[in-house]
Amino acid sequence: MTTLLSAVTADRFDTEVLQQHWIPLARDDADTAAVLRERLGVDFAAARDRVWETDNFLYLPVVANYKRGETIERETIVFALGSDFLVTLQPAEHFVPFDKAIAKMRRNPALAGSAHGVMYALLWALNEASERVIHYASDALEAMTDEIEMATNGYDRRGREIGVADMRGTMSRMNAAEEIVSRTQETQLQLARAARHLMADTPAEHRELDSLITILIADIDGVKQHAGFEHDKVRYLQQSVLTWLDVKQNQIVKVFTIITAVFVPPTLIATFYGMNFTWMPELEWQHGFLATTLMTLVAAVIPLAYIKKKGWLR
Repeated sequence: MTTLLSAVTADRFDTEVLQQHWIPLARDDADTAAVLRERLGVDFAAARDRVWETDNFLYLPVVANYKRGETIERETIVFALGSDFLVTLQPAEHFVPFDKAIAKMRRNPALAGSAHGVMYALLWALNEASERVIHYASDALEAMTDEIEMATNGYDRRGREIGVADMRGTMSRMNAAEEIVSRTQETQLQLARAARHLMADTPAEHRELDSLITILIADIDGVKQHAGFEHDKVRYLQQSVLTWLDVKQNQIVKVFTIITAVFVPPTLIATFYGMNFTWMPELEWQHGFLATTLMTLVAAVIPLAYIKKKGWLR
C-alpha cells in the first residue's frame, strides 16, 4: 500500500511524511482517479459532492472561497477521509489555498503524521482563505460607504449633482459584495460540518487533535459571525441607496407636480381665449391684451405662492 501511495504521489510534495497520508487528486486526472478507485476504493463519482460514508472512507464536500489577485474564486473540494489516507478531489494538483496548510504542517510535523491531522490543516487553511475573502469584501464596502454618503448629500467632490445613473456602478459592486459574503457564509457552514465530522472520526490514538479541532470550529464560527456582520452592513447600505433613490424620485415627481400646478391656471385662461366665439368683449378693450396677460401671470403666481407657503419647495 505504501508503494502504491508513493507511486501515485511521488512528484507532488517534497516531504515523505505528506506522501504517506495525503493524496491530492486533480479533478481532470482520470488515470490517477482510476488507480485510487481500484487500489484504495476511493470513488468520488459515487459520492457526488455529498456527505457520504463507506466502509473505508468518509466523503465531505466543501465549497471553498479564496482570493486570487483581485478576484474571488469559488471551487468545490471533496475530502475522502480514511484511517490511513486522506484523498482530496480539487481543481488542480496545486491548489493555492492549501499552500498555507503545507507550511503549517512543516512547522508542526505532528499534523502530517496522520490523515486526520492533514485534514485539520487543510480545513484550517480554507478557513483562513475565507477570512481573507471577508476582509476583502469589508474593504470594498467601506469604499462604497463614502460614495453612498456623498449620494445622500446630493453632490460629489466636484460639486456636481449626483443622479440615479451615477449610482449604478455602486449598486453593482454592492450586489457583488453581497454575493461574496453570502457564499462565504455557506462555506463556513460546510467547514463547520466537516470539522465536526473530523472530530467524531478521529481515532483514540490521535485524540490530541481534539483541542485543535475545537479551536478550529470556534474560528470557523468566528469567521461566520464576521460574514454575518458584513452581510448586515451590505443590507444596510443597500437600504440606504434605495431610500436615497426613493427620495430622488419623489423630488422629481414633486418638481413636475409644481410645474403642473403653476401652469394649469394660465393654460386654462389661454384655452378660454382660444375658443372660436363670434364676439368677445375683451377684444375691443383698449387694454384688453394687458389685462389678459396680467390675469394669466396672477393665475400662475397664486398657486406658486401657496406651494411656497406650505413649504413644498424644500
